[in-house]
Amino acid sequence: MNSTLKHWKEAATLILAAGHRLCAEGLGTRTAPVAAGAPLHFDYDVLLLKRSSKSGFMPNAYVFPGGQVDSSDFSSEWLDIFTSFRSSPTFGLGRIKQPPETRPPMFATDRLKLGSPIPGEVAFRICALRETFEESGVLLVVPKTDEKSLLKSIEDMRVSNDMPLTQSGMSTLCTSELTKWRALVNQNPSNFIRMCRELEVLPNIWALHEWGNWLTPKGRYGSSRFDTAFFICCLKEIPHTLQDKKEIQDFQWSTPSEVLQRFGERELWIAPPQFYELSRMCRFPLLSDLHKFSSQRATEGCEQWMPVVLLKDDHYISLLPGDKLYPLDSSGESVVDSSQDQEDSPLHRIVVMDPYTVNLKITITPKYNHLLPILRSAQPMDSKAQL
Repeated sequence: MNSTLKHWKEAATLILAAGHRLCAEGLGTRTAPVAAGAPLHFDYDVLLLKRSSKSGFMPNAYVFPGGQVDSSDFSSEWLDIFTSFRSSPTFGLGRIKQPPETRPPMFATDRLKLGSPIPGEVAFRICALRETFEESGVLLVVPKTDEKSLLKSIEDMRVSNDMPLTQSGMSTLCTSELTKWRALVNQNPSNFIRMCRELEVLPNIWALHEWGNWLTPKGRYGSSRFDTAFFICCLKEIPHTLQDKKEIQDFQWSTPSEVLQRFGERELWIAPPQFYELSRMCRFPLLSDLHKFSSQRATEGCEQWMPVVLLKDDHYISLLPGDKLYPLDSSGESVVDSSQDQEDSPLHRIVVMDPYTVNLKITITPKYNHLLPILRSAQPMDSKAQL
């Protein structure tokens, strides 16, 4: 655990995309309106979970699965689970091109100095996988018996730059076994280690690709503030899914544009990070293209984004890095002088008129070979990215 954090608790989130099962008519894609009335045909859905109305953080919001890091995610016991990967500094995850001095602190922090032999890149993936299992019942694992061959295949795939789509890994485990272990992990996160040991499986950290790093802005969601690693994973097909009946009261698998459309029609609520990331995913209606992009782009690294809130007369603006008004000190305590805001370049901001009316204003070029949100107009929501 990173005890040096002043404002935030470390967390991890998983954007889980999965291919459609073929419907009765044999169609594997669905159409949803995005960009100026033109339809996009998506062949995959994204998992969103509805938080409980009693949740202390963003109640009733639809979110990607994930949650706060537990000390067990950094436990040295994982060394006995990942036996063949212990000699690799990042457990076979590969090298990030981004210079260490520009890496987000949650990834750059030397965990050995904090008493853990588990690198942040590994522990945050374990956290994302554990939380996804707890909240949705989706367990992404690989058999430990395949450990040595897996190590070789990962290296071969990295050389060929061809990472196949992921299977969930749940088919070899019976429902009763999964139900038992899910209850135990919900009771105590350290039981995730015990589960992997007894079932002889490995958390499939290699299927998760680094996507981003969002920090909770000051004063927007109560006193809870999180430094969250965002990962993305593409599955061949939608796995069996359940809500946990505690923190999560519902779930849905929907295309990115369907979620954005329902948000605009006030049928569900998503927070600005989910709005931004789903808008980016609309660049790729095909799962194979999203998977190829995300697996290749992940080697570039990512930028830490801490929205700085600027209050206007009847709305607020979340400034993001690169915006002309974004302060050099992004601790969240900075005061922004809005009198100089004429909305000329460079812009990188989320304009929130009310909880369901959101505009993206972007004129910057993303760092680390990342995506800009797609230009679209969804009624009654007026949502647009200025590219």
